[in-house]
Amino acid sequence: MAGLVSRTYGHALFSLAEDEFCIREIAEEAEVISEVLKENPDVFRFYDNPQISSAEKAAFTETCFKNKVSSKMTGFLLSVVANGRQKELPAILEEFRSEVREYYKIGVAYVTTPMELSEEWKKKVQQRLLDTTSYESFEMHYEIDKSLIGGMRVRIGDRVMDSSIKTQLGRMTKELQQVQI
Repeated sequence: MAGLVSRTYGHALFSLAEDEFCIREIAEEAEVISEVLKENPDVFRFYDNPQISSAEKAAFTETCFKNKVSSKMTGFLLSVVANGRQKELPAILEEFRSEVREYYKIGVAYVTTPMELSEEWKKKVQQRLLDTTSYESFEMHYEIDKSLIGGMRVRIGDRVMDSSIKTQLGRMTKELQQVQI
């Protein structure tokens, strides 16, 4: 359910930004709001308190963000609070950022290797991804997993390309187990 709520609101925010020709501005404001929420976990306790009225929560939201973000974003935040979806705000903003990345053709790649890659290899991996996808740039995230032995695993969205030795050995093991003598 939370995924549907965050997707719906995230898409609504993106549509608003697109219709108003202010995607970059709203994206920057979404970053500001995310930072405020990360730095102030008490905000969620305030929103969760059933003894605080919706009007007080709306006034608090307006006070917190009015001079930090545009009236469009403030209005959006007020509608999220009015509908009682403030707990979903981090997920909503992440969904919005995801749509912004897609709009600007920015991919997010998670690369897992058994050892640290040199800058040269990182550039080669990124260039290979640019050559084989429709993205114009990538946010690259690197992770080390020594159990891969060799090769690498790359995840972009829900697609995974796994050329690790660990996976290849696993496949060969399954094939050998199925051989009947």
